[in-house]
Amino acid sequence: MSIKTVSTQPFTDQKPGTSGLRKRVKAFQQTNYLENFVQAIFNSLEGYQGQTLVVGGDGRYYNRQAIQIILKMSAANGFGRVLVGQGGILSTPAASCVIRKNQAFGGIILSASHNPGGPDNDFGIKYNIGNGGPAPEKVTEAIYTYSKEITSYQILATEDVNLDKLGTSQLGSMQVEVIDSVADYGDLMASLFDFDLIRKFIASGNFRMCIDSMHAVTGPYAIEIFEERLGAPIGTVQNGTPLEDFGGGHPDPNLVYAHELVDILYGEGAPDFGAASDGDGDRNMILGRKFFVTPSDSLAILAANAKLVPGYSSGLAGVARSMPTSQAVDKVAAQLGMDCYETPTGWKFFGNLLDAGKATLCGEESFGTGSNHVREKDGLWAVLFWLNILAVKQQSVESIVKEHWQSYGRNYYSRHDYEEVDTEKANTLMTNLRSLLSTLKGKQFGQYQVAYADDFGYTDPIDGSISQKQGIRIGFSDGSRIVFRLSGTGTQGATLRVYLESYEPDVAKQNLDPQQALADLITLSDEIAQIRQMTGREKPTVIT
Repeated sequence: MSIKTVSTQPFTDQKPGTSGLRKRVKAFQQTNYLENFVQAIFNSLEGYQGQTLVVGGDGRYYNRQAIQIILKMSAANGFGRVLVGQGGILSTPAASCVIRKNQAFGGIILSASHNPGGPDNDFGIKYNIGNGGPAPEKVTEAIYTYSKEITSYQILATEDVNLDKLGTSQLGSMQVEVIDSVADYGDLMASLFDFDLIRKFIASGNFRMCIDSMHAVTGPYAIEIFEERLGAPIGTVQNGTPLEDFGGGHPDPNLVYAHELVDILYGEGAPDFGAASDGDGDRNMILGRKFFVTPSDSLAILAANAKLVPGYSSGLAGVARSMPTSQAVDKVAAQLGMDCYETPTGWKFFGNLLDAGKATLCGEESFGTGSNHVREKDGLWAVLFWLNILAVKQQSVESIVKEHWQSYGRNYYSRHDYEEVDTEKANTLMTNLRSLLSTLKGKQFGQYQVAYADDFGYTDPIDGSISQKQGIRIGFSDGSRIVFRLSGTGTQGATLRVYLESYEPDVAKQNLDPQQALADLITLSDEIAQIRQMTGREKPTVIT
């Protein structure tokens, strides 16, 4: 075994997005492409020599090959120990759990989250810091800077590691330990939730559920937790074998892409509860019988019922949501006397709040919810939280949600995604919107009067760091909002996201379809932004 120094040249497109670097697999397969980015990560770090690194991914195509490269480069760059998930598998929240439990220096997670997988689809890589959370902007900016200057990388010339066999081996002077991918995470969940109560609830015979892992990373976790530890019938978890191409599906837990689960929950003889998770296990969708729970409502309901769950029975320090997420949780925080923080999109912005004890629960409208137990959003954690509440309340999902609306009011909410829009056209649309902002306040659009219009900026209350241009907000005097953002999670073109929200305190008016309730705002969003004219699209790609 010898350390090789390989000469290379920079690539110009290695700027990390909201959650790391995501590209088509073929981009990562270019000579030195992955190696350059990994070396840029290491070059941006200080004091890691002899320390522990955690490595794992969602099992998508190129996961195993990438892990072998990362292990050899970690050894060549001076890490003392790497913990890697068996088979190369670690869900994103499980990776955060392992980093925190082992006080690792950091971790490298291989995932493109909810994006499709396979040879012709997407791959991704991101670095998580020692608190288990995604690298903050100052770290990702440093990585990008090094990626533009790199001239060489270091790698150990050696055989591949057997990722399927538990145990330890040596790569030069570095120890590699292949760990059970599920054990630590499963134990953490058991410490937070009342597994005995949930087990009795499932065994009662009065409750049926269906968990769809979408052939993605949560399959082994869901089978172990729900079928083994909680005693749910075998087969409760469907699509539970992780596949490199996710079975040809799109592992995004929403009403469009998780249609197999939706058909079951809206079909004849539907179970009482359904849930789906995404490619890397950090997102969730919650369904009752013929009933969909929006992620924004889910966050608010978990916050309102947190004291029913052992791990949160002493109450919450505060809550936090991303700016585009509905203001439903704000209503809960106000009524319960808690602080509520509004951050940019991206889980990394919650890290400082969680570390400082300012917030306990966090959530994003993009089907992500989590707490201070790890530093990532966590799909199966959210499912267990719901099961714990259901077991205590002995009510249906629908009745719990409607009872919540009666207490706090309903925030009608929807997100319209225009995927793979020409990047230049999308940027022009946003530029045009920014040029209108100073003229909009006080303007009347039908029944709506503009109360404020801005480009959301955030000053972190803990470290004072500033993030600008995080989304265009247009707020109206009745509390309604329209938000426009370009997403940072796609790999082709640009994704324009339009978020629409209106608040309804009147119980008699809380049972409309959201698209009906938001119809005037939907029309207004196109009028203001000229979406159809600018993009050539007659309708969104996905509505959630």
